[in-house]
Amino acid sequence: MTALKEVATIALLVWNIFIFVLYGIDKYKAKRGYWRIPEKFLLLVALIFGGFGAWLSGIVFHHKTRKWYFKTVWILGMVVTVLLIYFLFKS
Repeated sequence: MTALKEVATIALLVWNIFIFVLYGIDKYKAKRGYWRIPEKFLLLVALIFGGFGAWLSGIVFHHKTRKWYFKTVWILGMVVTVLLIYFLFKS
């Protein structure tokens, strides 16, 4: 595996962990009535290679699972991530 592939793989993993934690923080804030992370931001970061972290946080924290547009963006984010991985490792 080349250095670029290793760095990209680690970056994707770290990014998805960050997204997972971000959704968890928003759920924590929602339960306590604190200032929330804007939905537009949560959707954007999930779409940009964060679909897996967002989807997993939806399952673990039961957060944003009733909103169809979140589920749609999570799936799109997963597709974008899988396509990136495919193009990185196809050679």
